[in-house]
Amino acid sequence: MSQPCSIEADQLVYRYPDGRLALDNVSLKIAPGERLGIIGASGAGKSTFLLHLNGVLLPNSGLVRIGGEPVVRANLQNIRSRVGIVFQNPDDQLFTPTVEEDVAFGPLNMGGTPGETRERVQVALHQMRLDGYEKRSTHDLSFGEKRRVALATVLAMRPRVIAFDEPFANLDPGMVEQLIHIIQGLEATVVLISQEILPAVAAVDTLAVFHQGHIAATGPALEIASDRALLQRCGIDFHYYAGVWEKILNRPSVT
Repeated sequence: MSQPCSIEADQLVYRYPDGRLALDNVSLKIAPGERLGIIGASGAGKSTFLLHLNGVLLPNSGLVRIGGEPVVRANLQNIRSRVGIVFQNPDDQLFTPTVEEDVAFGPLNMGGTPGETRERVQVALHQMRLDGYEKRSTHDLSFGEKRRVALATVLAMRPRVIAFDEPFANLDPGMVEQLIHIIQGLEATVVLISQEILPAVAAVDTLAVFHQGHIAATGPALEIASDRALLQRCGIDFHYYAGVWEKILNRPSVT
């Protein structure tokens, strides 16, 4: 995998086609190799921000830089070789008949040789514990397996930045734990957006709280997650889970 690189968003403004303001002067710096989680209520601008990282969306004003290079229309091929996005629904990324073809598509499309591409596919599938899945039909896989294949399609590109859109949604607890370990081990700068705050806190170093198109706060993940007043203001308080967990821990054991 290539060396992680920095991300810099400078005063991003983005309006939807109907005129609604989605991002309002958003500025954010992410260091090479950092793992940043973005949390916030629905409609806070999280996914909109994520789609600016590789030019799926371009701002009305402001600029994103990936490793110092601007994300502009003339530069999109180079940017997309650096930034991979893993979408919430793996079916949005998987479209060829077999796992092997899906994972090979990106490297081949970027000009990789058949031999190099084959090696990248094998490495990416091994990283995702998908050895032996090469000829499997993606349509026959479980949701969790599709998630891992979707991530393998990104890893095969060897990007310097990997962005996740709601990676923990619709996963069972065992798969959540596995995915957290995978994210922690990635040799890339990581940005993930999630409404599942506890898994996000476990996976990242830093949290940014988005609220109504602004960044309400950034800081160490545990520090931000501990600020209940901040989370309440932004509509994402999860501290009531602590009471549920306390009841579970204090429940008399059944013998």
